[in-house]
Amino acid sequence: MTRSALARVRLQFDDEASRTKAAASPPPPVTVAQPVKRTVTDWDEFTGRFEAIEEVQVRARVGGFVNSVEFKDGAIVHAGDLLYIIDPRPFEAVASQAQGQLDDARAKAGLAKRELDRGLNLVQTSAVSVQVVDQRRQALQAAYAAETQAEGALKAAQLNVEFTHVLAPITGRVSRHLVTPGNLVQGADSGATLLTSIVSLDPIYIYFDVDEATYRRNSKLWFEGKRPSSRDTSNPVQVALTGERKPSHDGKMDFLDNRLDISTATLRSRAIVPNKDLSILPGQFGRVRIIGSSPYEALLIPDAAIATDQSRKIVFVVKEDNTVEARPVVLGPLDEGLRVIREGLKAEDHVIVDGLQRARVGAKVTPKMAQAPAGDKATAGATP
Repeated sequence: MTRSALARVRLQFDDEASRTKAAASPPPPVTVAQPVKRTVTDWDEFTGRFEAIEEVQVRARVGGFVNSVEFKDGAIVHAGDLLYIIDPRPFEAVASQAQGQLDDARAKAGLAKRELDRGLNLVQTSAVSVQVVDQRRQALQAAYAAETQAEGALKAAQLNVEFTHVLAPITGRVSRHLVTPGNLVQGADSGATLLTSIVSLDPIYIYFDVDEATYRRNSKLWFEGKRPSSRDTSNPVQVALTGERKPSHDGKMDFLDNRLDISTATLRSRAIVPNKDLSILPGQFGRVRIIGSSPYEALLIPDAAIATDQSRKIVFVVKEDNTVEARPVVLGPLDEGLRVIREGLKAEDHVIVDGLQRARVGAKVTPKMAQAPAGDKATAGATP
């Protein structure tokens, strides 16, 4: 026998041995589980930006030289805390002058009152004429008017003295000081100088834009009585900060705008979020989740059990004869780490959750029943 003939015989022998070995090997093992059935609620998710509920630009209300800065840059201040001291001496001098003018006006009013009283007594005996009494009555009224003017001037002067002590109008975190001691600041009458700013932190707003399709769907649910409207109900929201995979803050809806933005076809919405630890700052981004459906019964499986076949999502189901079938499915959102399956599965199906790489459509497998699928809590709140 030639060498080539021997090679062909050896190749045929190897092929037969391989087929015999494959036929003798058992079907590959896989882990299967039945879908979890439970009541879930869909959530809509949007990108939002945090903004302070209160924000104040602190400006000088009187002009003068700054004596001192009484706060630490970036600190938490409370309403009424002292921030700046502007030299009060010029305003105290004006207040003293106004006090003297008020004392003088009161003295003149007292004298006019006594003269009028004497005139009223004398007119009864015709010692003075009625004309003199009328003149004294007019003089008393003028004295009272002068006293009122002096009181107003004194109050204005005292206010200016008070304004030299710049106080925090709200509680919140203060920015840096923009004016250092020794600098001249302008008052409100001539373009008030900006001294610093304060923003409130707890609670805090988050603004986000709802697309028109979501707004129409939620409106339909409201008309059908399946979902309360956020216009008259403080619907709960969940917020995840940048870098977080699941929500870390709870809040409630606070505002919906009265019209859609014609350029973006979105509705400006707002939620209010507690911020006890003051970790959220205005300007930060966050992912906002808001109720998007009424509660309903759903089937859920782990995301690891879902494969992609071109443009379709599929799962592998083990039939009664232990053969594998590819089942197209329609996915819903994640709920506590498990994926909602809207269409394509039944509660009694056995879905391959481990060993997908060993499964072949139409081939037999050795299924092993797993415990009820447990979701990865870290992925709760993600979107498909």
